[in-house]
Amino acid sequence: MKDFHGKVAVITGAASGLGREFASTAAGLGMKLVLADVQAKALEGAAEELLDGGAEVLAMVCDVSKGAHVQELADSAIARFGSVHLVFNNAGVGSGGLVWENSEQDWEWVLGVNLWGVIHGVRVFTRVMLECAARDPDYAGHIVNTASMAGLLAPPAMGVYNVSKHAVVALTETLYHDLALVEAPIGASVLCPYFVPTGIARSHRTRPDDLASEEGITASQMAAQAMTEKAVQSGKVTAGDVARITFDAIRDGRFYIYSHPQALRTAEERFAAIVQGKQPADPYAATPELTGMLKAALKPRRA
Repeated sequence: MKDFHGKVAVITGAASGLGREFASTAAGLGMKLVLADVQAKALEGAAEELLDGGAEVLAMVCDVSKGAHVQELADSAIARFGSVHLVFNNAGVGSGGLVWENSEQDWEWVLGVNLWGVIHGVRVFTRVMLECAARDPDYAGHIVNTASMAGLLAPPAMGVYNVSKHAVVALTETLYHDLALVEAPIGASVLCPYFVPTGIARSHRTRPDDLASEEGITASQMAAQAMTEKAVQSGKVTAGDVARITFDAIRDGRFYIYSHPQALRTAEERFAAIVQGKQPADPYAATPELTGMLKAALKPRRA
């Protein structure tokens, strides 16, 4: 997909972080915007700002973990703009801690947004886009699913998040092959950002009451939260940078999109260990201070 002007972009998690920057970049390219988020006030603010800038905007409060909400989003996009060309399945939340300490509610919440949100986006919008392509012989579309470097690595104390993002990578690779199988005029990419300054470290503010954990917060969860906040806020690559990198990748038809390609060295070590049948490689070998921070937080306190 190379021509963006006048085309329609659907963005989930659009009120802040990467989603907000995707929307701003798309608006600058003359795209019509369909914005979705669970944060009603923040979404309203983002929509008003983009409207003031001259963009055509449809904003909807949408919980991507619910298939009916995503279907309503797609139906509304078609009703308003008649077509959909670019979809960012971007909404995501973060959660950490030792994997056996995560509650059932933790798993349901994170997988609901990070994985089921992408599943619903792919299931609903791919069909919509194929229908659009059937009506327009010049149609070109693209789907970008936001995963993470945690979809290629398996850092400690991030189990729930790792599982969700590994699944998004696998889902998107399969989507790519399936679209090629039917020769659809729709591209697919998976975005794997590393530590980028966004609000994901504070995503618990969007956690629904019915999925509040019935177990108290543990030392490992507090340590993982502190580590994530520190690493994210120290990131030098901004959300705006990632949006620019992503749109360049869409133009070039690239599947894998990285914010920090230097982190692939650690991924190579992981894959080499898999191929060679070795023990899992240390994902924090290049940043031992992060492992040290976690270990210090989990060390039993002496009386």
